[in-house]
Amino acid sequence: MNKTDFDAVIIGSGFGGAVSACRLAQAGQKVLVLERGRRWTPANFPREPGDRWLWNQEHPELLNGWADLRTFSDMWVAAGAGVGGGSLIYASVSVEAKPQVFEQGWPSGLRYPALKPYYDRVAKMLDIQELPDNQLNPRYHLMKEAAEACGWGDRFHKVPVAVKFDPRYDASLPDARDDRHAQWAINPQGRRQGTCVHCGNCDIGCQVQAKNTLDLNYLAEAENHGAEIRPLHLVMGIEALDGADGQQGWRVRFDQIDDHQRTPGSVTAKRVILAAGSIGSTELLLRCRDQHKTLPKLSQRLGKGWAFNGDFVTPTFYKGRKVSPSHGPTISSAIDLLDGKVDGAPLFIEDGGVPNLAGQFIRQRIRNPGWGKLRGLWKALGKVSDADDPLDCMMPWFGQAIDAADGELYLGRLWYAPWKKVLKMNWQYQRSEAVVDAMVKVHKQLSAATGGSAFIPPTWTVLHNLITPHPLGGCNMADRAEQGVVDGHGQVFGYQGLYVMDGATIPRAIGLNPSRTIAALAERNVERMLAQA
Repeated sequence: MNKTDFDAVIIGSGFGGAVSACRLAQAGQKVLVLERGRRWTPANFPREPGDRWLWNQEHPELLNGWADLRTFSDMWVAAGAGVGGGSLIYASVSVEAKPQVFEQGWPSGLRYPALKPYYDRVAKMLDIQELPDNQLNPRYHLMKEAAEACGWGDRFHKVPVAVKFDPRYDASLPDARDDRHAQWAINPQGRRQGTCVHCGNCDIGCQVQAKNTLDLNYLAEAENHGAEIRPLHLVMGIEALDGADGQQGWRVRFDQIDDHQRTPGSVTAKRVILAAGSIGSTELLLRCRDQHKTLPKLSQRLGKGWAFNGDFVTPTFYKGRKVSPSHGPTISSAIDLLDGKVDGAPLFIEDGGVPNLAGQFIRQRIRNPGWGKLRGLWKALGKVSDADDPLDCMMPWFGQAIDAADGELYLGRLWYAPWKKVLKMNWQYQRSEAVVDAMVKVHKQLSAATGGSAFIPPTWTVLHNLITPHPLGGCNMADRAEQGVVDGHGQVFGYQGLYVMDGATIPRAIGLNPSRTIAALAERNVERMLAQA
């Protein structure tokens, strides 16, 4: 094999990329991680309206913020942009997929027992915990009350979260959510972290670093063992050095992003691991196959079998009842209806929170004369909840489900710029309508049972539009190229040393938070890769 710059280049630093970087570096390999986004720290988290909030995939040199929000026909997809990938914006929930999920649609030999040791490994690395009993918040109690009122008390439970808690924390203090109550310590990877102060900012950057984002554990451990992480490097293409199946290694082409400019560059590696997420990895491979023509043998299943994992949220307003959705971790409990208890639809209901900063932003804006429409909506919601501050009386009921997984990502042309190819999605709501309607039914039932008024978003009832932070599929794993894009260990069919290790490989919706499954699959895949080296 020709000499290459690195043993492995990893594209993306989310749950698949971080695990891969860590384990390969620990094994003594020379590893490079190319991450499109910034390296975020509490010192530069976006906090004000004019801060770097959004990422623009087409022009990242102009807009390279915290979150990437892609808009497709009838579907919006949210993803993190930065060192740590999706762990930056997720709600810290780290749950195992149900054993029955693996009984259909997965490669032979890949069942829950095969993945269980790796689920446990991820839990240890992310220091998974549950909300302590002395720190239960109003949302938790409302969730429990609703479950019991609907006859689902035995299905209600806390969810494991990747958050550090202080057992001595006292939520009754008048300034309980002040950062000074965090207890600081050095974690096993040598990074300084505090404990949760229940401020609700999990999704927009935990300023006390109680949230175990991947930059504080897996990626930190990778760097401790010599891995190099290059932020603001957007990968543009991949090609085999031998021009064939990759036996001689790979070249990865990227644009280094600076404010208002992009500088092309490239590196070579024996192996390349795509870990840019369901949207990012699928788009990159589509461009390599259909636009750049560097990977012509990629499966015709590329882009197919995409799932939104049944994500849905219903805000409910309570008259005279303080819910305080910004107090506590974003999610701390669930009602497990994945056995199809309601209308045969597999559902996983979670309590939802909103960042404290989001509430502050709205409260500041309604005092501005230029925000009259928002002020009018605020007053209307206040009448529903009989409160001066309706946000305090709102419960965002979250949920996920097993949808039809029949979406397709592809490259298409714009009518006004036919020379340009952009990522498009063909997704129709009809085959997933029943499961979403079942989710709405449950949210309304839980709301009514606890005296709340549910507000079903017209984006669904009228437009049938959805948004998901948990996209899955596009590079689905399978036994053969006729069925999927990668095998059961993430290697791309037809190419040696080219892998996908992220949510793009999951071949169906799993109906609950997928981060731990993505990480466990990466643990398993890299272990196999090293054993075969």
